[in-house]
Amino acid sequence: MTELAPYAVTESNSRGRKIAEVAPQGRSEFQRDRDRIIHSGAFRRLEYKTQVFVNHEGDLFRTRLTHSIEVAQIARSIARRLRLNEDLAEAISLAHDLGHTPFGHAGQDALNACMKAYGGFEHNLQSLRVVDKLEERYAEFDGLNLCFETREGILKHCSADNAAKLGEVGERFLNNRRPSLEAQVANLADEIAYNNHDVDDGLRSGLITLEQLETVPLVAAQLSEVRHAYPDLPERRVVHETVRRMINTLVTDLIRQSESNISSQAPATLEDVRSAPALIAYSPGMNELQRALKNFLRIHLYRHYRVLRMSAKAQRIISDLFGIFMADSRLLPPQFQSLAEHDRARAVADYIAGMTDRYAIREHRRIFAVEEGV
Repeated sequence: MTELAPYAVTESNSRGRKIAEVAPQGRSEFQRDRDRIIHSGAFRRLEYKTQVFVNHEGDLFRTRLTHSIEVAQIARSIARRLRLNEDLAEAISLAHDLGHTPFGHAGQDALNACMKAYGGFEHNLQSLRVVDKLEERYAEFDGLNLCFETREGILKHCSADNAAKLGEVGERFLNNRRPSLEAQVANLADEIAYNNHDVDDGLRSGLITLEQLETVPLVAAQLSEVRHAYPDLPERRVVHETVRRMINTLVTDLIRQSESNISSQAPATLEDVRSAPALIAYSPGMNELQRALKNFLRIHLYRHYRVLRMSAKAQRIISDLFGIFMADSRLLPPQFQSLAEHDRARAVADYIAGMTDRYAIREHRRIFAVEEGV
């Protein structure tokens, strides 16, 4: 096993858990975090939560679950090369979307709009809320009681107002400090995974074409190489080979640039990492290439009229459910009724955010549809 770098997160420099526990046997503290995340109800529900395409639109499109697994694979590969804690990078990657709403970003935007008068809704903050409070699996504590560094990595973005309420885990947003390198790796592994796999799903759906993608330099370079090397390869395999090479290109550049950044800053400890600029990064040239890819996807895929139509339906479902539950909390399941006694809006948001795509569709139909009996 490769010896970890002195600035990597280890059990000896970890800030530990909120509630002290007996050390695990036969596995590390961060392996325990990973295992708790995998066994959580919120993780299982990711199987039926959307990336771009709503769950019922097809079985071959990526879900939040498959995306999280792909992020974890990329993060582990990068962490290993940089001599970082692979188990921590994996745990953060697997947990980063636990708080995401049904219907992807459309659902998140709709729920945030509904919650505007009640503090808003941030899916990263909701992911932390899931692992800190909402999971009910253990006798001695609410949530999963994860290590500080795992929780810190889950909280990728956070408003200053919310950060001020979170105590130690929110301090870095107020003090302009960075999270661990493992958290930085998971953050960019997430970006690599969703950009490239949205290309794959977009092509599979027919919403974008290879001809359009030839205008994107990062894609065009890899696509040209594949076609030159394999002139008779079927198009589906051309797509897979191109996406594979794009991921490898981004990962290789990220590792090389990050090694250079780390060498230049020369951190000796984890605290040096926290006070340094972000060290996990692309080279300037690759950063421009991946920005161009993101811009292409925003214009041609995420704003495609078929995606926008489904997004409009999703937003209507979220808004309708929020409105009816706020009007009458007796319509909520019993466990959320008790939460609603203290903070109705947040309890409603917790319930809706935990729904899968298909459950939200069915719940909306159960409440609002008036069907004549046979």
